[in-house]
Amino acid sequence: MELSVVVTTLNGRERLTECLDALSEHTESEVVVVNGPSTDGTSGMVHGREDVDVLVELPERNINVSRNAGLAVASGDLVAFVDQDHRVEPAWETSLREGLVGADCVTGPTRRTVRGGATGDEPESRRIAGRQVSYFAGGNVAFTRETALSLDGFDEYLETGGARDAAHRLAAQERSVEWLPGMSVRGPYSADGGERDARQLPSADGEYRRWAWKYRSLAYRLAKNYGLRPTVVRRIAGHTLRDGASAGRSVLGGSVGPSEWIGGGVGISKSVLRGGKDGLAARFRDRTTTRNPNGLSMRRDRAVERHDWR
Repeated sequence: MELSVVVTTLNGRERLTECLDALSEHTESEVVVVNGPSTDGTSGMVHGREDVDVLVELPERNINVSRNAGLAVASGDLVAFVDQDHRVEPAWETSLREGLVGADCVTGPTRRTVRGGATGDEPESRRIAGRQVSYFAGGNVAFTRETALSLDGFDEYLETGGARDAAHRLAAQERSVEWLPGMSVRGPYSADGGERDARQLPSADGEYRRWAWKYRSLAYRLAKNYGLRPTVVRRIAGHTLRDGASAGRSVLGGSVGPSEWIGGGVGISKSVLRGGKDGLAARFRDRTTTRNPNGLSMRRDRAVERHDWR
């Protein structure tokens, strides 16, 4: 079975170069690069390589739009998605292929280089409204083509949380997600072994947008996939209360001002309400287990340019 690897990128030429080098070294696959509106010479770098089969240029920064654009042109029976920051490790393709013999979707750890070694994440799953949901990282996942199309790709409404939304929809379809230790990728260097705490109240405009989308996405995907049931309300309330308490401790510590904390609370409320409203509307528009009224079949071709060297 043929494997296509979709790599989404935005202003990450050097990291993308390392990602493509690793794919060239460790896989025999079709490589599709989907480039957002990069301004760092990414397009020229990709044009100079012989190991990229398709380059799609998009004007949008939405990663789920990029993923769907890649899925639309990928020709493989198996389709994988890899972030520009990740380098596949030697056993990645072998593990992926073996896993997809019996599973609909496979994923694996992201190992991050830290002082003194490396650290990796663990499989994550939880039971929601009677469904066992197995989560995966959108930057290291592979599907059979039939599975990816049954989801109608990723939900383009979302700017973040598209992979978690897809995990809920896989669970609704009773499709299997398998965690494979051998399907590992190497992530970027991290001085402390972790990522920035998303619960910190941000002050910069870009950070505020990311933070607001966290809550909008959470409310949207839960309302869309489960409706307004008590489980959904409790989960949203639990997230907001925990994050609000964490931010409150930052206020006491002096790293966040009281007005910023209050403003953040208002922002959370607005994001949750908007996400919940839009999620219920999406649930009404697509009442099937696909639950994706903003998916691949609904998208219009927004590519500025497409270069196909196959």
